[in-house]
Amino acid sequence: MSLEENKVIVNRSTEGLWNKGNMAVIDELYATDFIIHDPLQGDGDLEYFKQYARGVLTGIPDLHIATDDLIAEGDQVVKRWTARGTHKGNFMGVPATGNRIEVTGIEIFRIAGGKIAEIWSNMDSLGLMQQLGVIPPMG
Repeated sequence: MSLEENKVIVNRSTEGLWNKGNMAVIDELYATDFIIHDPLQGDGDLEYFKQYARGVLTGIPDLHIATDDLIAEGDQVVKRWTARGTHKGNFMGVPATGNRIEVTGIEIFRIAGGKIAEIWSNMDSLGLMQQLGVIPPMG
């Protein structure tokens, strides 16, 4: 696949799964042996990722992720993003607060055979927890 085709796959995932809440995108665009690497949650397989996505979309149903940068090289695509939404449901064990959130992150996607095979994910989890009122602001 070309670098541009790999970018299209990542953009389709962002738009379909996260911005439109279409869970079917996972079966369409993610490899059956998919792995996500997350320093906060640890590594997870495709079923774990499906549960995680359901949880995010339940907790923040109006989630919108804007792609700030998209860089491709070889079989990898790097996406720098900003997510915005309203905490309207249980999210990561935190009951709904009604708070608006804005969080940034960076992900590295590995594409194999036209599917997302792996993601290394890192986001501003501290900032998110502060916005949800779980952790007080610093200073």
